Amino acid sequence: MEYNTSREDVKLPEYGRNVEKMIQHALSLEDRAQRNLAAEEIIRVMGQLNPQLRDIAEYTHILWDHLFIMSEFKLDVECPYPIPDAESAKKRPERIAYPDGNMKYKHYGKSIPGYIKSAIEMPEGEEKMELVRSIANMMKRAYLNWNRDSVNDEVIVEQLGKMSDGQLKVDPEFQFESTRSILGSNLNKKKPAHKKGKSRKRPFRKPQQ
Repeated sequence: MEYNTSREDVKLPEYGRNVEKMIQHALSLEDRAQRNLAAEEIIRVMGQLNPQLRDIAEYTHILWDHLFIMSEFKLDVECPYPIPDAESAKKRPERIAYPDGNMKYKHYGKSIPGYIKSAIEMPEGEEKMELVRSIANMMKRAYLNWNRDSVNDEVIVEQLGKMSDGQLKVDPEFQFESTRSILGSNLNKKKPAHKKGKSRKRPFRKPQQ
């Protein structure tokens, strides 16, 4: 009996050893037309073995690339896509640039700094001041999501100034939303709809004899 441990490693395990045997058979065919037919049949089997690839754009292109990888780029067949080479297959994808995690006030999230930047770039006027007021209230809401025990409006104003490098300030007459109204609206959002109102119980009626 032959065990897998004594065999060569499978190049792409998701397709199994039988697909690689089919590819080896295709490589042994001298007639190119027969190899083309064999390659198309192998692609069909590969698609059946990995139906999840159908959810990916250009999934057929991926199957053909995998076919050439498993054949060690030796299979000479007609392909509807550019045939890859060994160098391009070994090339690692470029590293994804992750967003900077150096946030001084993490409890405000990533959206509010973007709003602050937009407000700084706006020309002076009532529209800009209205946006600054909205940002201040959003900051208070975010702060209360992080710490429900206490919030100081002066701290919010101070941190707005620091996050905008001193370029944004609320007007002296500005009043924040009340903590009670913010917490109350948050509780109403989380409360299930069937529990918002009082349930009406039917009066008990003694069954008739």
